[in-house]
Amino acid sequence: MNMTRLMGTAALLVTTTFAAQSALAYQAGDIYVRGGFEKADPTSDNGDIANQDLDVSEENGFAYGAGYLFHDKFGVELNGSEAMEHDIAVNGGNVGSVDRTPVNLMLNYYPLGGVENARVHPYVGVGMNYTHFSDESFNADLDSSYGAAAQVGLDLSVTDNLLVGTYARYADVDSDIEVDGHDVGEAEIDPMTIGAGVTYRF
Repeated sequence: MNMTRLMGTAALLVTTTFAAQSALAYQAGDIYVRGGFEKADPTSDNGDIANQDLDVSEENGFAYGAGYLFHDKFGVELNGSEAMEHDIAVNGGNVGSVDRTPVNLMLNYYPLGGVENARVHPYVGVGMNYTHFSDESFNADLDSSYGAAAQVGLDLSVTDNLLVGTYARYADVDSDIEVDGHDVGEAEIDPMTIGAGVTYRF
């Protein structure tokens, strides 16, 4: 009887251990939210306005995200950041600023999704970016932009539910510049964004 109980207890412990380890990996049905901080660095060639070179400053801001895995290795994610205020310079002289608010809808691939014992979770994603421009402090309006986006990231499990991670994201962001309803140039932002933060998985 004692041997039977001992074997039963051992089997229960093994089952519980493997279940806990498996839960560390991303898997189908997971829902998560993210929060963190990121730095957006626009491309070096930012377009022109009235045939004069345009420069857009890099900026930092708080970032957010939420996602759902419909398969062990695939999921969808909606992410973005607070409005970032970029300084605008024309031919090297500052002319004002504009707020840029990005939103990305991504399809992510998790190569280690569903893998037992996985505490490290790399992922890559592709999708679409929408960027809204507002509060231009100079005499021009920047149109909203739609373009492709791509990202790569790495999460590390701290507990079954809590993860920390880092990511890099690129978005194709081009905006027509208008003055009194007339096109006068194009802003090419195309930011490379680097960020880090915390993820909570339900």
